[in-house]
Amino acid sequence: MKKLIFCLAALAFFVSCEPAVSSDNFARLTGQVLDSQTGEPIGKAYVYLVPDTENGINTGNDGYFDFQRLEPGKYTIWAQKKGYVSNHKEVTTKAGEMTDTRLMLDKKEE
Repeated sequence: MKKLIFCLAALAFFVSCEPAVSSDNFARLTGQVLDSQTGEPIGKAYVYLVPDTENGINTGNDGYFDFQRLEPGKYTIWAQKKGYVSNHKEVTTKAGEMTDTRLMLDKKEE
């Protein structure tokens, strides 16, 4: 019984402790990729950040993307999709804050 009480007390202690790395130390970047002519969302567009090119993501069907737990700082955000001209813009993220942006893509002329 004493072991059970000790384990429960230890578990309560560890659960109540704050994590060593707070989410306030990170930034978040959200946004949407849209067709420049129609304003319609572009689903399944590939979005990535420079200098962090290893963590690219695809937008949902609604054109939205969400990069979480980023190191705060300046990024160039790129979006691309087959049939569209890729586009980019510079953004600055801050620790503990969410930055929201939009990227417009032009359809390629056929």
